[in-house]
Amino acid sequence: MDKMVVFSGSANIKLSERICKCMDTSLGNALITHFNDGEIRVEIQENVRGKDVFIIQPTCPPVNDNLMELLVILDALRRASAKRITAVIPYFGYARQDRKDQPRVPITAKLVANILAGAGASRVLALDLHAGQIQGFFDIPLDHLYAINVFSDYFMKRKEANGLTIVSPDVGGIKMARAYAKRFKAGLAIVDKRRNSPDSTDVMHILGEVKDKNVIMVDDMIATGSSLVEAAKALKKAGAKKIFAAITHGVLIGNAKQRLERSSIDSLLITDSIPLPKEKKSKKIKVVSVDSLFAEAIKRIHFEKSISVLFDSIGR
Repeated sequence: MDKMVVFSGSANIKLSERICKCMDTSLGNALITHFNDGEIRVEIQENVRGKDVFIIQPTCPPVNDNLMELLVILDALRRASAKRITAVIPYFGYARQDRKDQPRVPITAKLVANILAGAGASRVLALDLHAGQIQGFFDIPLDHLYAINVFSDYFMKRKEANGLTIVSPDVGGIKMARAYAKRFKAGLAIVDKRRNSPDSTDVMHILGEVKDKNVIMVDDMIATGSSLVEAAKALKKAGAKKIFAAITHGVLIGNAKQRLERSSIDSLLITDSIPLPKEKKSKKIKVVSVDSLFAEAIKRIHFEKSISVLFDSIGR
């Protein structure tokens, strides 16, 4: 892999290091600092001319800072004559702004896709996008990975995996929940809810059988946690026994940690697509790594091999 170089932004260096360890390589040398006025300064400190370059940077909070840093790195690599530049984005910020659901609002996910391509990205590698149609926003190739294998490996080792029911916290997540139900050979249920505001929901009723069942709620991201907590309350009221949640991206903003600790959720499983700071850690939160998943995808992209073996039925 002499022609491949992997760089990391500052958003999630630990994940980048673990990915490189899985590939038996080391991170490329790049200096990322700030000028006194806050402007981002990037210097690529090794030769990348004619090389296949990967830059790992989730656009997690602070979203704008991390996105801008990624753009500056992409421009630096392009101007350093890298042959191909792949933006590895474990968490894609602005993904919830994927459509015009009100008058006079932007489709920011499309805007970000355009900016990434304009900054120099040749292709993108992402994990569990909030909406599948975001793949079509890119005019460059995008490979979409799913965390279902990582989560299923975790739960298959636990005794609670027997007699499970997979739950989608909302109607929009049915496709994902169905894939999990198929994998676990489990039942399927949906929480029907009415949203009162962007941050609060009023749960209506449960579609499916959850009484005396251990349930796993599956979703792509948890931000404030209000929807998940309300769904768990409804599931407990409907007779569910243990309630687990498997959420790919743990954004966990505001008082999400406190809300989770007071909830009916027994355990929340998230990936390390977003780093979990010390102040957000909780006994209820468990983290599994997607390092080997990204490492395999990066190797396959570099060697021009198919990565469809890493996809699951969610994407088909």
